[in-house]
Amino acid sequence: MPDDILARWPLAPASETDWLAGLAQDDGLTGYEAPGLPDAAWVLGGIYERRGTARDSVNDGQSRNEHPGPGWERLRWAELAGSIGDPVVPQGRYPCFRCFPSAKGSGIRPGAIEWPAEGSLDRPTWDQLIRFLTAHSPQGAGTACLAYYNPIITRDFEQGYVRSGRLGDARSLFDHPDILCTPSNLWAADRSWVVCTDYDLWGTKVCGPQPLVEALLADLEIEAVRLPWTS
Repeated sequence: MPDDILARWPLAPASETDWLAGLAQDDGLTGYEAPGLPDAAWVLGGIYERRGTARDSVNDGQSRNEHPGPGWERLRWAELAGSIGDPVVPQGRYPCFRCFPSAKGSGIRPGAIEWPAEGSLDRPTWDQLIRFLTAHSPQGAGTACLAYYNPIITRDFEQGYVRSGRLGDARSLFDHPDILCTPSNLWAADRSWVVCTDYDLWGTKVCGPQPLVEALLADLEIEAVRLPWTS
């Protein structure tokens, strides 16, 4: 229930982001991109491919999104990149709409691909990420966390806001009643890891200790890559 989500994630002081602003050297307008602490990997948003008979799917490109439904299957970035001859993410770029420049001329049928939403992970990927973080946090589901929503997605261009809660309740943030994006930043209260989802991107940066990042890269459910030029 929406009210229950907000009750489990009460507002926290805006000053909770001061340390992130210092790390990122940024105002957080689109989210705070933290540097590798000391390592980082990017979780790539879900791409879906229409196979066989499938219902039409609408993705407005600027909101959270669900699995498109029957007839649509997850298409890994690496699989698409290999089929059209593009890199998964071009050197020097971030995961975004500028990836896969060859897709238009590759023979992919119009409407056959649903691209990731900008500024938000899709529900399956968000759920996978939260399960992963829970499994690799010493306090597990009881890990105290904070979530920051940037001013653009809160529609308050003077400031965003922060909520506090438990990692075990973080999956519910996908259904925030007032905001159609997953948090711009989610981090453990002990600052051992921080998740960054920029408003303009198709992926989420996970910063933390090297063992955590190595496990993320090796995970069979999540598609993650290192982009050293972003660390």
